[in-house]
Amino acid sequence: MKLERVVLIGGTGFVGRVVANRLSREGINVLVPTRRYTHAGALLPIPTVEVVQADVHDPATLERMFAGADAVVNLVGVLHSRPGRPYGPDFARAHVELPRKIVAACQAAGVARLVHISALGAAADGPSEYQRSKAAGEEAIRAAGDAPAWTILRPSVIFGREDNFLNMFVRLAQLFPVLPLAGAHARFQPVHVDDVAEVVWRSLMEPSARGQTYEVAGAKVYTLRELVEYVSELAGRPRPVIPLPESLALLQARLMELAPRPLMSRDNVRSMRVDNVAGGAPLPFGMRPAGLEGLAPTWIGEGHVRARYYPMRSRPRRPRHG
Repeated sequence: MKLERVVLIGGTGFVGRVVANRLSREGINVLVPTRRYTHAGALLPIPTVEVVQADVHDPATLERMFAGADAVVNLVGVLHSRPGRPYGPDFARAHVELPRKIVAACQAAGVARLVHISALGAAADGPSEYQRSKAAGEEAIRAAGDAPAWTILRPSVIFGREDNFLNMFVRLAQLFPVLPLAGAHARFQPVHVDDVAEVVWRSLMEPSARGQTYEVAGAKVYTLRELVEYVSELAGRPRPVIPLPESLALLQARLMELAPRPLMSRDNVRSMRVDNVAGGAPLPFGMRPAGLEGLAPTWIGEGHVRARYYPMRSRPRRPRHG
């Protein structure tokens, strides 16, 4: 399939900006809708990217934007929601209702391809509302049959220079002398944002990707405690980590939920009851994932002498694909 025009839903976020850059390097015209132009400043200098102010939850708007598009990539995801059963209304709107609207608009506009970003651990019987809503969103995509031809990606936590994962723990280490940690023993397989963008690109181009669900993970599995200790050391703020039992973790999260932009919710704590790791190869298409220890020191604790000798760190290497 010749790919000339792609609509990127959720393209103003951390991952979306990298995906937009990856598509632009191939000369693809990328349309990125946003609620406010101020959210899209980083996209404006990218060649071939057009930003429009639009409500992606409006079906008629989606259909108009999709007219003439060869593919759609849906990156929309939220981490917090008001509670509900089997998931809260904010999860329902972003993770379930929006995918249904995207599928319907693709069908109405004749869009041939759809890549949908879900999450590793998505399951209808998952312990968290987030995981259950992500699973319901996947089912909304699969219900399309082959119109459009879809690919579902399930990434683990995504890291990179502008992420809200590793950088959050760096900020906490800079603020507090001790880090009480929920889910300290939960296991993650962090994947670099460039690898995620490459998988999106290959999913759009590879005919074999149609109708497939791929896990997208990194080179190595870590406990959350290992990750927090590592990045605080890199930042020059080594901090003792105190693992919290779930009862205290839920209480801590309940207090955090009172903040306008909470760092943690009780639903996040429940998500960590299951490991966030790939069941097989970490990346599809024979790709080799980039190593976290070879990349994180390039922006965390830059120039800090301890970053050179921290025992978890392996020899730096460039991401390799293919």
